[in-house]
Amino acid sequence: MFESLSQKLSGIFDSLTRRGALSEADVNAALREIRRALLEADVALDVVREFTEKVRVQAVGVNVVKSVTPGQMVVKIVNDVLVETLGGEGQPIDLNAAPPVAIMMVGLQGAGKTTTAAKIAKRLTDRFKRKVLMASLDVKRPAAQEQLAVLGRQIGIETLPIIPGQTPVQIAQRAEQAARLQGYDVVILDTAGRTHIDAPLMQEMAEIRDAAHPHEILLVADSLTGQDAVNLAKNFNESVGITGIVLTRMDGDGRGGAALSMRAVTGKPIKLVGTGEKVDDLDEFHPSRIANRILGMGDIVALVEKAAANIDAEKAAAMAERLRKGKFDLNDMGDQLAQIEKMGGLGGLMGLMPGVAKIKEQMASANVNEKTVKRQRAMILSMTPLERRNPDILKASRKKRIAEGSGMRVEDLNRLLKQHRQMADMMKAMGQQAGKRGPMAKMAQMFGIGGGMPTPTPEQIEEMKKQMGSGQMPKLPEAPPPGLLGGRPGMPGLPGLGGPKLPGLGGGFNPFGKKK
Repeated sequence: MFESLSQKLSGIFDSLTRRGALSEADVNAALREIRRALLEADVALDVVREFTEKVRVQAVGVNVVKSVTPGQMVVKIVNDVLVETLGGEGQPIDLNAAPPVAIMMVGLQGAGKTTTAAKIAKRLTDRFKRKVLMASLDVKRPAAQEQLAVLGRQIGIETLPIIPGQTPVQIAQRAEQAARLQGYDVVILDTAGRTHIDAPLMQEMAEIRDAAHPHEILLVADSLTGQDAVNLAKNFNESVGITGIVLTRMDGDGRGGAALSMRAVTGKPIKLVGTGEKVDDLDEFHPSRIANRILGMGDIVALVEKAAANIDAEKAAAMAERLRKGKFDLNDMGDQLAQIEKMGGLGGLMGLMPGVAKIKEQMASANVNEKTVKRQRAMILSMTPLERRNPDILKASRKKRIAEGSGMRVEDLNRLLKQHRQMADMMKAMGQQAGKRGPMAKMAQMFGIGGGMPTPTPEQIEEMKKQMGSGQMPKLPEAPPPGLLGGRPGMPGLPGLGGPKLPGLGGGFNPFGKKK
């Protein structure tokens, strides 16, 4: 979402941080570039003016801390103002009310209200152990109520039975009564939308609000609509009175201006963001962490959270034990590639890693992209169990069969096998060094070989969140989670890309296939 803005700001900051001292002219020139970058990213003009003025006031005549260059101070100032523009601290959905807590979903047609209602219900059920009832108040769109019922069955969440002929207000009142009588903690009201804002829509929303008295009114907005999303938020806030915003399609190729503008224009927090089409692809909005991503600093906390949520600790421990013995076959490599896909794919992981944005051009020229992991898994899955356990038996006829079965070429399979051999050799060397001293032993420790590295506790993750929210650099847990290759997620690299070496992430092989 923020890739274009991030690249432009990174270029501006690179030119600043290379200078030993900054004059007022340097700051003004940088602010002009920042203003242009924000406008091109669809940020509202008033927000851009306010943003650059705050940066100017703090940057001109700033006291430079020892060991920090003026350029680095400007980067910190921009980061602080960016966090402030995005809302300061993240605000999750408020459930502090007498049950059943009513959550009303509003927005235009096609923004993703119904899907988002199901995502929120699943999140509240799985993470917060709340009993949730969903009710569709959309009586105009064909099959809208059936759509919510189908989603409810898919995720195991109860939906209000459909009674034809009822008005939205009557459905809302029936939903709250059913939730109260049947002991539900939360009732989610999925309202109707229109293709554009009109008076009947706003009147209907106001009537539902007055009848249901929802504790939360969440505006669901498509982040790809740019400035229109800002006008939408302003209109809904003035007519209905929203308590928060949910941005959908944050995984798209939009320019991110809506996220930067909506909080500043409405004064209402962005509470959640939709990051994909799956029902689990919903994240809390953390201004400090989003600001870090925009400025190319990555999001280590989110990376650890993904690892803790998606990695099977027992499976990772078994993998670490195999690696300790120097065993690493194609089954193991396939498991690691599957973990990458579960954690959001290569692109999702790369976006969370500090400093990786600067090597995206190298990756593109080396033809390393989101499909790389899928293709490599396809080749591994086209092998027989015997072939995955014993790659050495793969001769010409077997290779041809595997390549044809996976829709790839023999050359691609040879490249995969070469990468596997490199990784297997590295694992064997680390297994031999486990428990000893030296660089290879330290790498073995990172991979969890002989080190016994448990998944971080929820308390450790919460502590990391607090540190990020207060502007501190997060402390990684002393014992990081068993992640990719049984060690810390993404460190020292990503398997299947020629062996892993990414800038700032520690040793291994170069992902572009050339030895360092």
